[in-house]
Amino acid sequence: MSTWYSEVPPDRVKISASGWLRAALRGSALILLILVCLGALLILRLVERPIYGLHRPWTPFIVQFVSRNVFHILSMRHRIHGEQMTGSGAVVANHSSWLDIFALNARKRVYFVSKAEVAGWPGIGFLARVTGTLFIERDRRKAREQTELFAERLKAGQKLLFFPEGTSTDGLRVLPFKTTLFATFFAPDLRDKMWLQPVSVVYRAPKGQPLRFYAWWGDMDFGPHLLKLLAAPRHGSVDLIYHPPLCVKDFTDRKVLAAALEVKVREGHHTYLEDAE
Repeated sequence: MSTWYSEVPPDRVKISASGWLRAALRGSALILLILVCLGALLILRLVERPIYGLHRPWTPFIVQFVSRNVFHILSMRHRIHGEQMTGSGAVVANHSSWLDIFALNARKRVYFVSKAEVAGWPGIGFLARVTGTLFIERDRRKAREQTELFAERLKAGQKLLFFPEGTSTDGLRVLPFKTTLFATFFAPDLRDKMWLQPVSVVYRAPKGQPLRFYAWWGDMDFGPHLLKLLAAPRHGSVDLIYHPPLCVKDFTDRKVLAAALEVKVREGHHTYLEDAE
């Protein structure tokens, strides 16, 4: 999987004395929220897993609760536009920040599809595993195995969410969608009943800050980026634009389907980003 890099270096992080205090207070609240809810989730999984297997009737609500309160702690607005899909299928969105995970989980029960190496990241990897993230390897030799795993989750009724760009950006653009994962939806036992909903994710920076304030891409370190958000005196918002879902059976192949979804995501992103400027 290729990583996107900007020709313009990331903005330097400058934190004032009051900013360090805000970071400490918000960071403490965030840690407490995650630890308490993680404990509750792990306890519930002890009962949920043996009874329901891949189905998770309870724990996704804990993930939603945490995700919503992340934005409350930051005093950051979280807005939704459009109707969220209720049928079987998946959600695809553009990707510009680790905040996308919280933004997309806050109002909808979804399970993320992520690159396999994330499972080994300290802290983040563990949280991703316990919340049901599906890890895949971009290895052609394992393509069939990955497809079967993908299909298994879909057949269990899980709504999977993935970022077809394959990397995060500065939030000012939408990259061409990679089509590999879309092949799964054309399996004979899935094609006629699967729907995919495109979602445009648009961040509005705090007043006086660069438009890409929330973006996290390339080789940017997670720690300094998180600290910048915790220390910010004021925050902007994130808008999620849910477009009408597309039925897989209406498309001839994965490339045509991916192109149609890309158009919807890009149009929504462009429209709302223009409004933010």
